[in-house]
Amino acid sequence: MVINTNYSALASSRQLGESQTLLNRSLARLSSGSKLINPSDDAAGFAVSTRFDAQINRTQAAVDNIGNAISFSQTQDGYLKKVAKALDRMSELSMLAQDNTKSDTDRSLYNTEFQNLGAFVNSTATRDFNGVSMFSGAGIQVTVNSEAVSNFNYTSIDLGSSTYTTATGSTLTSTTNAATALTNVKAAINQLATDRATVGANQAALNMYQEQLGVSKDNLSAANSRIKDVNVADESTNFARYNILVQAGTAMLAQANASPQSALRLLG
Repeated sequence: MVINTNYSALASSRQLGESQTLLNRSLARLSSGSKLINPSDDAAGFAVSTRFDAQINRTQAAVDNIGNAISFSQTQDGYLKKVAKALDRMSELSMLAQDNTKSDTDRSLYNTEFQNLGAFVNSTATRDFNGVSMFSGAGIQVTVNSEAVSNFNYTSIDLGSSTYTTATGSTLTSTTNAATALTNVKAAINQLATDRATVGANQAALNMYQEQLGVSKDNLSAANSRIKDVNVADESTNFARYNILVQAGTAMLAQANASPQSALRLLG
């Protein structure tokens, strides 16, 4: 029995400190929802999780890029619908102007509407989306993965091509001109049908890429969760155990500190 060195108290104090550290760590995990409070908790896991976080954010950025490209494509098709309506009317006017029971004065009235619709088609060719031309014939590149090493070549549409300008530059001033105008407008309608199909194909591909990235992001998030997200049920059990150990350690430390007092009985 000694007084100067109370080994029982020292051991109890050390064990109490360890239990308190574990309790504090468990409390931090439960309050934050993360198992990785400090890199030392899981050094390798912390590194992997950091890379996962960055890749998940890049994947979401690629999803946003594709979403903007889809909006670009939808806006394109919205304009092309109106162009289709204009060309449809222009073909109708071309047929009406070939009626030999009508005078050139009548045809001039048809021609006025025909020219206005042609001007509408020509002005549509200059439209842009957020400063990017939609109908200049210049294609765009859309990033479709988190590493930007693969791009989707968005097929361009050119409303300024000769097929369209020839149609819009026609006149209905005579039956001969009206017949030529009808041929030109029919060619423009055929080209428009191809262009709208191209826009639809672009949208279909972009939707597939967007869905693919969505699946990739879900799986990356699941893998990252297994590394860093705390299992509340398990951690609650640990918290209860560490809490009991702290309380028991505190009681035993008090008992150990009281033990040397029995030496006083020998001195009395």
